[in-house]
Amino acid sequence: MSLRIKAVVDKFMEELKEALDADIQDRIMKEREMQSYIEEREREVAEREAAWKAELSRREAEIARQEARLKMEKENLEKEKSVLMGTASNQDNQDGALEITVSGEKYRCLRACTIPYRFASDKPRKPTPIEL
Repeated sequence: MSLRIKAVVDKFMEELKEALDADIQDRIMKEREMQSYIEEREREVAEREAAWKAELSRREAEIARQEARLKMEKENLEKEKSVLMGTASNQDNQDGALEITVSGEKYRCLRACTIPYRFASDKPRKPTPIEL
């Protein structure tokens, strides 16, 4: 009888050992699957982060270009404003020049007549294409 008990105990121990080994293998597989899933998610996050950084860099470069363009436009407008804020005086100069003072500096601009004069003795005619 003790042999039977020993055989039953040995069989039970062997089955228990097999079940324990199977459970350990199952846990190892689940851990590997979880690790694989985590690595895949980390790759996806890294790809999204790289794409986001590239887009951010592109936008920052575009903003820098726009800021430079706006700065140039502002400088040009300030120069134009400076000229427009200058004082013009039409003195009776012999050459008909217009004198403009901007920031204390005087400039002389010669005027050119762009309006064609007509005399009463001229006969009315149609303008040529060159005159238009």
